[in-house]
Amino acid sequence: MRIETFGKDVEVTPALHSYVEEKLARISKHFDRESCNARVTLKLQKPDHHVDASVNIPGQTLHAEANGQTMYAAIDVLADKLDRLVIKHKEKKQQHAPLPVSDNGG
Repeated sequence: MRIETFGKDVEVTPALHSYVEEKLARISKHFDRESCNARVTLKLQKPDHHVDASVNIPGQTLHAEANGQTMYAAIDVLADKLDRLVIKHKEKKQQHAPLPVSDNGG
């Protein structure tokens, strides 16, 4: 999974960048690593820290936003939201999958 991290009025330090990659790594476990990419924006909206992300997965783009007292807390909440969205997307996709066609001999 390729992750692009940007800061808006916030400097994206190597520590923040690696934390985002570490937290979003669990999302890439659900899909082929090469087929997904994410764009994460870190912002400071006083008094909270704001993080939003768009994840492009095969067939859809998922978007989530989160706020927190610290940037790390906001990233944690965002990772949880994205993980739930990905699982929900996979469950929907499995429910609507076409049934296999078999020959019953008759």
